[in-house]
Amino acid sequence: MFEVIQKGGPLMIPILGCSVLAMAFVIERLVHLYRAQIDTQAFLTQIKRVLAKGGGREAVELCNRTPGPVSHILRAGILDREKGKAQIRESIEDAALFEVPRLERNLNLLATIAHISPLLGLLGTVTGMIRAFQVLQEKAGGLAPINPADLAGGIWEALITTAAGLLVAIPTYVAYNYLVSRVNGFVLDMERSATQLVQILTEERVTHEV
Repeated sequence: MFEVIQKGGPLMIPILGCSVLAMAFVIERLVHLYRAQIDTQAFLTQIKRVLAKGGGREAVELCNRTPGPVSHILRAGILDREKGKAQIRESIEDAALFEVPRLERNLNLLATIAHISPLLGLLGTVTGMIRAFQVLQEKAGGLAPINPADLAGGIWEALITTAAGLLVAIPTYVAYNYLVSRVNGFVLDMERSATQLVQILTEERVTHEV
């Protein structure tokens, strides 16, 4: 393996660096999203049950104990439950402005790695071919016989860097799309939960007024 990397030339170093960074970002995001995942409907049922008993403070504590963006935005709405419907929704939206970037953290870097890795491979292809033609020119200028082995180094560099760039880019792009779909799922859960919480708080307020 080391011999193949060595034949790929100096551009193999940034390509390998991209692969390490991509793996680290993917693992970090998978762990973060796994920890943030909850059963949204079951959680909302608990919140509704607690609020029905007048336990506003207990509902806030339940949100504090529950990980993930859904519980965080619902906490903001519950804290402002005595205010109007518009204010409750605004508080939830403000909280979401902090939660969505946490979900999307490092995704732009993953997309960047997926795009630049094949470009680095292409650059390696160009430098490898330049190297091969330099050898060809030197041999031709000195009227020495051209041996295919003399061109092998440049061709190796061209092929290996192209393959390495694609090997990094393809799984990184797949992982990026998967993580984006997971984040979109969280955002959808947040929107649904916010709507249901506003409805729950509105019903509770009407009941207490009656």
